[in-house]
Amino acid sequence: MRKINLMSYPWKIIKELESDNSRLFKEGIIEKHINDKDFQEGLAMCLDPLVTFGVKQVPESDHEGGGLDWNAFKEAVNQLIEREKTGHAARDLIINLLNLSKKDQWNYWYRRILIKDLRCGVSQKTVNNVAKRMGLKFKVPVFSCMLAHDGAKHPKKIKGDCLVEYKYDGVRVIAIVKNNKATLYSRNGKIFYNFPHIESALSKPEYNNTVFDGEVMSDDFQALMKQVYRKSGAQTDDAYLALFDILPLKEFNNGKSKLNSIDRKKELNQLSKTFEDVIKLVDYEIINFDNENGQNKFSIMNKEALDKGFEGLMIKPNENFYECKRSHAWLKIKPFIEVTLKIIDIQEGTGKHEGKLGAFHVEGDDDGKFFSLSVGSGLTDEDREKFWASKDNLIGRLVEIRADAVTQSIEGEHYSLRFPRFKNFRGFKEDEKI
Repeated sequence: MRKINLMSYPWKIIKELESDNSRLFKEGIIEKHINDKDFQEGLAMCLDPLVTFGVKQVPESDHEGGGLDWNAFKEAVNQLIEREKTGHAARDLIINLLNLSKKDQWNYWYRRILIKDLRCGVSQKTVNNVAKRMGLKFKVPVFSCMLAHDGAKHPKKIKGDCLVEYKYDGVRVIAIVKNNKATLYSRNGKIFYNFPHIESALSKPEYNNTVFDGEVMSDDFQALMKQVYRKSGAQTDDAYLALFDILPLKEFNNGKSKLNSIDRKKELNQLSKTFEDVIKLVDYEIINFDNENGQNKFSIMNKEALDKGFEGLMIKPNENFYECKRSHAWLKIKPFIEVTLKIIDIQEGTGKHEGKLGAFHVEGDDDGKFFSLSVGSGLTDEDREKFWASKDNLIGRLVEIRADAVTQSIEGEHYSLRFPRFKNFRGFKEDEKI
């Protein structure tokens, strides 16, 4: 391999960026060096979420090598990107690159590219803002997927033939398959390494250059969230991927599909015949909202979503396309849960809410379920001051709580609510009866 071109020291730029947390300072440093070809290419390689190396652990170096040329590094790691080197071969390649590199060159530059983290407070947005301000064509790709609007705010858009799907209550996952290897991303482009059995099920040649969109699901939502964020070493062996969309990688990169909703669904249904058990399809119906029969069908499905514990429904007009942005082509309908419970304790707030109401602890039976939970959302600053001043009079009063879904405690002794929010008191107003 070629030795380093001593004209370029991108790792020194990283060290300089680490020396000050000011946004303006960082933008100034990037502006000064962004035309450096090696630095620019390294930024793009590191910050582009779709560039992956297939390695989880990259060691730091305490070895002072002779220095490694950027072009030689690129040539070598391209074997990782294309998955020509995996497993032990990938490990050996990385060790070789480490030994050839200068210590700071490896620790501050090459290693951070490989772990996809510059660790100097510089993001895609920061780099792209500087490039745009300077009039450069250079831009780091920003990961983006399709997001929905609130259907309750756009009722006029709900018309004609639409796909209506159950909105599963899981973790959004974008699975991208390249070179026989699936990589799972969050909606913001963060890579999930937590579900190897799902990765394996999608890492097949027949799925190459395909993007799958769906939700990772589990019967134990709390354990699933702990696994997603790697807390307590939690495992959810029953986790599966429920898919609702599919499109070619090229179209995803371009930001828009060529096929409409119904045609993409047909493709997904056809491909599902090859899926392993950990890959499932989201249930859906085709409903015409322009006639009474369709509207009745939707009402029934909406109630079923609530009864079955789904987060709500998704409405997708048949003729609309997948776009990598928030679009009215997808509309979410979330049925709220409302319960009336008794206040048994008052908790003072902290921080900016110190000396004011922080939360109510409420308990009681509603619809055959015993609830016990704290509620601190949905309160204005005025509410918090007023209620805290009369806190001695609030114990025992009934309060209406709105939430997104019912959850059950890990012990199974009582129920709680997901995202509970204060709505109003019952019997608090003079003219309101309990």
